[in-house]
Amino acid sequence: MTKPKLIYFDAPVSRGEECRLALHLAGIDFEDVRIKSADWPAMKQQTPYGGLPILELPGHPPLAHSNAILVMIGRRHGLHPADDFEAARHEGMMQHVEDLRGVVSPTIRMGNAEKKAARESMVAGYLPAWAHSAERNILGEPFFSGAKLHVVDLKLHMAVRWFLGGKVDHIPATIFAGYPKLMRVHDVVRDHSGVKSWYAKA
Repeated sequence: MTKPKLIYFDAPVSRGEECRLALHLAGIDFEDVRIKSADWPAMKQQTPYGGLPILELPGHPPLAHSNAILVMIGRRHGLHPADDFEAARHEGMMQHVEDLRGVVSPTIRMGNAEKKAARESMVAGYLPAWAHSAERNILGEPFFSGAKLHVVDLKLHMAVRWFLGGKVDHIPATIFAGYPKLMRVHDVVRDHSGVKSWYAKA
């Protein structure tokens, strides 16, 4: 292996996409390995923790979990704070996004009636509470901590984008519309020249 390899499902979403964006913004030439869903069961037991994404770097064992991958890329390429307290604050928000995914993702596998009930309950309680916590911890403008984009902003962008398309059944596309700081982070990442150049390649 002569260059980094990022392994994730063949979809421009979630944990894998935020890592792809981080690698691209860092200027890293990487192999973008996209796994078909049908091939995943045979691979699962060979991965470090039974999940994706995985980043493979020359001379190192495979690195798993999106936050670990993002923080490493960020530290090496100026996309994560050098100050230890500010870095920890960013990592707290990154975990907040993982908490959101941990609540919503299991509903994908539910039957229709159970899914509807679970997601309507989230709309009434969990999702507004999650967004409120995110909103009050976004202390900068326009990004999470000021004028500079960091990997945490990519993660927040992907979390908001998940719902904005209106494709998450029983959750309104406007669920986060009342949280201007959160929406601003989404929008400025979407409009960032480096992010646009990634999607221009598609």
